[in-house]
Amino acid sequence: MEAVVDGAALDLGRRIERIILGLLLVNLGSALSAERLIDLVWGTHLPNHPRRAVQVAVSRLRALLSAAGAERHGFRLTSSGGGYLVEGDLGLVDLHRFTALHRKAISVSAPEERSELLTEALGLWRGPVLGDIASATIRDRMWPGFDEQMLAATELRIDSDLRLGDHVPLVAELAALLREHPLRERLVCQSMVALLRSGRQAEALAEARVFRARLAEEHGLDPGPELIETERVVLLTDRAPLALGTRPVPALLPPAAPDFTGRAAELVQLTTTLTSRREALPVCVVSGTGGVGKSTLAIRAAHTVATAFPDGQLYADLRGVTTCPATPGEILGRFLRALDQDVPESSSEREDLYRSVLAGRRVLVVLDDARDEAQIRPLLPGHAECAVLVTSRGLLADLPGARRVDLGIFDEDNALELLTKLIGTRRVTADAGSASRLIALCGGLPLAVRTAGARLNARREWSLEVLVDRLADERCRLDELASGDLEVRANVGLSYRVLDPLTQRAFRLLGLLGIPDFAPWIVAALLDTEIAAAEDVVDRLVDARLADLAATGRDGRPRYRIHDLHRVFAAERAEHEESEPERAAAIRRALGAWLWISGRLAASTPSGEIDPCATDTSSHPIDYLPADGAAWFDAELSSLVVAVERAAAMDLDVVASEVSAGLCATSLGIGNRFEEWWRTHDAAIAAARRAGNTRCEAMLLAGLGQLRYAQDRFDAAHEFFASALLLFDASGDQRGRAVVLAGMGSAYREQGRFLAARDTLGQALLDFRAIGDEAGIGYTSRLAASVELEVGDFHPALTVAHEAIRAYKRLGSRRGEALALRTTSLIHRAMAEYAHAADLSARALHMLEELDDRLMFAYALQSLVKAEIRLGATVVPSLDDALATCRAHQDRLGEGLILRTMGEHALATGDLTGAQARLCQAIGIWESVDLPVFRARALRDLADVHTAAGRPDQAARARDQAIAIFAEFGAREHAELAGHLSARS
Repeated sequence: MEAVVDGAALDLGRRIERIILGLLLVNLGSALSAERLIDLVWGTHLPNHPRRAVQVAVSRLRALLSAAGAERHGFRLTSSGGGYLVEGDLGLVDLHRFTALHRKAISVSAPEERSELLTEALGLWRGPVLGDIASATIRDRMWPGFDEQMLAATELRIDSDLRLGDHVPLVAELAALLREHPLRERLVCQSMVALLRSGRQAEALAEARVFRARLAEEHGLDPGPELIETERVVLLTDRAPLALGTRPVPALLPPAAPDFTGRAAELVQLTTTLTSRREALPVCVVSGTGGVGKSTLAIRAAHTVATAFPDGQLYADLRGVTTCPATPGEILGRFLRALDQDVPESSSEREDLYRSVLAGRRVLVVLDDARDEAQIRPLLPGHAECAVLVTSRGLLADLPGARRVDLGIFDEDNALELLTKLIGTRRVTADAGSASRLIALCGGLPLAVRTAGARLNARREWSLEVLVDRLADERCRLDELASGDLEVRANVGLSYRVLDPLTQRAFRLLGLLGIPDFAPWIVAALLDTEIAAAEDVVDRLVDARLADLAATGRDGRPRYRIHDLHRVFAAERAEHEESEPERAAAIRRALGAWLWISGRLAASTPSGEIDPCATDTSSHPIDYLPADGAAWFDAELSSLVVAVERAAAMDLDVVASEVSAGLCATSLGIGNRFEEWWRTHDAAIAAARRAGNTRCEAMLLAGLGQLRYAQDRFDAAHEFFASALLLFDASGDQRGRAVVLAGMGSAYREQGRFLAARDTLGQALLDFRAIGDEAGIGYTSRLAASVELEVGDFHPALTVAHEAIRAYKRLGSRRGEALALRTTSLIHRAMAEYAHAADLSARALHMLEELDDRLMFAYALQSLVKAEIRLGATVVPSLDDALATCRAHQDRLGEGLILRTMGEHALATGDLTGAQARLCQAIGIWESVDLPVFRARALRDLADVHTAAGRPDQAARARDQAIAIFAEFGAREHAELAGHLSARS
């Protein structure tokens, strides 16, 4: 363990500091907990205060590193989550630099470059990791593979040097290595080759005999196939060092891509599996969607390990996704001819001869673009000396013992690196923003990036922005992503054509719908089929790599996605292969199924909100009901918004409007998902207006009014409500009128316009009673009760609050009942019945917790804490989480209420500074959303803070402002303050 800063060795102090720094550097960028450090440093022999010892050591290390100026080089020792980590450049730590050089060497094919990289890497290796301070036990636990990695790198470098003809100096080096590792078969084989090529055949054979004897004596084992084959070659070879045998050595690999990018981990996995010692035939399968770079990776891996297969490399394109895939007999004939064999007539005889010829040889077989397992099995050698590398769009799950590497799309960094290699650094750096947008439009698909690069190279006069603009239009995107034999559309078409007709149709309709992810029930609705059949279709899409698993929802059910470019292709096919009525019917079924499911969920657990859509005409029955409604809404919302926008664009105004309106009473209205709320309504109302559908336009205007109300934008809410009211009145829609009046009344109430609120809510309540709408009665009664509370009419307030509770109970809405209980609690608190108020809030809190309604839970907790403060409690539940919830839901009213309550609690416990800070925050919020009555209540509390702090003038100003506002709006607090009453809101 040695640290060098600016050329000078740094004194790292005691062993404990050295080993802790060493452990953190080996795990550079990742934290180690204090417990883990204690375990590694001392094991079971702990000092008296191990955690304190670690803290002291870390403190000393920080001082040492700081004094040495380590931060100038980017190294920082920091605390992290109960542990410690060092941040810095991996390239400045020998161990990490060794690993990077080793990986790079594996990825290159030229022996000169590989030898140079490995020589540099091995030059960094000066013994076991932390060999001077860490015990062998620690090394075995923390880095069990590092010594093996060093030996593997050494063997790989020797392979490269042998290919370069540098065998003479290797004889002595290999002899020294074998004295240290006498049972390492690969080193013995390399030594035999070096001796043979140096004209020392007898010594090479003697080395094999010594190894055989030692292996049998010490382990009772026979040598592996590599030594057997090397010994056979040495026996048959004179002094021709570069002609090891007379058998033909096929070299059928296509050239490796010169611009190979990324895939470092996958390349290491493949090369390690293909070259490691084994008892069974190693088979690697590289799978992934079309255009993801399977063949590019496989061919690079094959070139990388080619030297480990001295008897040749066989390659065949199996044409698996074409209409004419290669037969095993055809490929066996090609391979046998490459092996200089006469080709039998029958496929079974070819298979037998193929395996016989390969027995005892080290041959790599690369099978590109396999269709299925049946196409591959006859092409598998029968012995473990060979290795097989397969690429396929399918998963090939029934291929026993195969090691699978599943390729995904490129991340932005790798995609940009590939684009840079294709068109040059200057063009990419000249417009980095357009380069990033280009990568996004290509969806990170390597083939698309490669095609875009080819287009830009063919049109040198184009800037990246020109191509980005051309790709922006989805209708033309696949036309633009074509250059020579590089074409995304044709590539996706290969996978599409081999699907059965039903799966093709599902793919087309999913592309038409355009959603970012989906569950099988959507496919069932699109195809108008059973869920089980839809699940089978989705499985076939996944097997064809035209759909991928996106995530698993909270309910444990999988969701799938289609790559953007595949979706564009699918939408094209829908336009060409589905009639306009068929396309419209499929979209109606998908959105209608959502309405059906949400309707069933709403019926089982009514939210208590008013649904602007009295009756829907678009529901499509489907045999599916999620167990967790909230999780289902959350998972489906993003896709649903896109589907509504697609339906609106297709002028399907009724289903788009009914789904959008239905959302107000479900996830959007409850969860304050404002962006999604606006997007669905904005798209649907445009479609309704184009169609002249005033019914749908009116209910969407009501929904937009409710949106602005939820955002505390009350004037804007009134504008939408007024427009909706005109349309409902014109059509004689009593329920629609009541919905709008209830919304207007709620906005008036928040603004402190209590008389207007009382009037409009009263009208709405009469309408809801007349039509027997329990949700409307409950909602409007609850709001009417709060208005009566605001003006100090407590007994009428209790009457309508109880009516709300009864209505919600008849409806079966536990949420609505809980909200009405909270309102009733506020009335009793204003009547100074604090214990009863606390009990009602506690009941509401429990019900909302069971429903997992976090926002309304925050409101109920606030009312409970406030009642407890009135009872004189100084220790109350924390409101921190409730405040965070309101902020997460963008609920400014709730945020202000909780801040004011936190201020009141601080005042009650004598924390005047904290009280003033919280109250001023609340006042600022209510000023920003123009809620004067709420602001006045916080001003009254602030006056009490100033009084307690001995600031009578400031107290008087705040109190006078509050009284003036209360008087202006007719709030009950005016009488309370004027009469010096002690009751508090």
